[in-house]
Amino acid sequence: MKWSWKIARIAGIDVYIHSTFFLLLIWIGFSFWLTERSISAVINGLVFILLLFLFVLLHEFGHALVARKYGIPTRDITLLPIGGVARLERMPTDPKQELWVALAGPMVNLGLAVILFGWLLITNTLNPFQPFTLTSGSLVFRLATVNLSLLLFNLIPAFPMDGGRVLRAFLATKMEYTRATQIAATIGQGIALIFGLIGLFSNPFLVFIALFVWIGASQEASMVQVRNIIGGVPVRRAMLTQFRALHPTQRLQDAIEAILNGYQQDFPILDNDRLVGILTRPKLMQALSQDGNMINIASVMDQDFQSADANEMLEMVSERLQTCGCRTLPVIDNGVLVGMITMENIGEFMMIETALKRSR
Repeated sequence: MKWSWKIARIAGIDVYIHSTFFLLLIWIGFSFWLTERSISAVINGLVFILLLFLFVLLHEFGHALVARKYGIPTRDITLLPIGGVARLERMPTDPKQELWVALAGPMVNLGLAVILFGWLLITNTLNPFQPFTLTSGSLVFRLATVNLSLLLFNLIPAFPMDGGRVLRAFLATKMEYTRATQIAATIGQGIALIFGLIGLFSNPFLVFIALFVWIGASQEASMVQVRNIIGGVPVRRAMLTQFRALHPTQRLQDAIEAILNGYQQDFPILDNDRLVGILTRPKLMQALSQDGNMINIASVMDQDFQSADANEMLEMVSERLQTCGCRTLPVIDNGVLVGMITMENIGEFMMIETALKRSR
């Protein structure tokens, strides 16, 4: 994720923190200063928030470690002001496995709440009737209550919360996965409408949550529909097979002519039929503005590039195209360049497949 910094690697998983998280810390510190006018109150507030996000991180590791049990690696975990995101390589296709992966995070919060409330009982400091605020009272009581709140909030049956995935997993044991997702997404959007209406007349923060849930439900439904179309489809079925390759000794002028005479914007660079680089449109334009059109392609091409295998699944390649910062991937079969794949032709493939399914 852009604007994120790696802060640790735990259990083989990289942990990142988003730059906006520091804005949250500044805002929290400033808020405590305005209400309490003391450095100790500011420190107390910042410690509380940092511990809260430690519990959020543990929540995400709950998902990640249970997913690992089912052979699903986690790319990374990123802490954001609104919570944490564990990027799994994929969600389990088995509803029972998805159920356990989805429940793992809330169960971590449940366990933490039990431990913290248990400590208060053991030390005889539990006062269940004390008013709960984020700025006053026992730190342990506040953290225990927050963990309980995280548990309940995440179990709301609406995407992108864990409860939405729990609901989908339950429905998927009774019906087809895509249909289960659509029903779960519709229920989530209904809950979002309720939150929004309540928020309009009481707490504006509920309107923000409603928008968050509505968008999350829509995105999840769209993602599953996409996966349903391209899941199990090899790249060779969707790749571009009519493309133009260039040689590293050619000039940028040759690339300009190829762009103007055709449809390509990125070009594979071949030397004796061996793929040695990719000339991307941004690199071409930058070089033209700095050095003109007569320099060799070899001095501009990107030699550190990603590629796709012709037998690789289109779903995985689509995800890589969205995260690698590249527009085009060359497709290799037994060491030979056989095609090119872009998000545009993946989109066209999906439209064709959707039309064909409607006609059947």
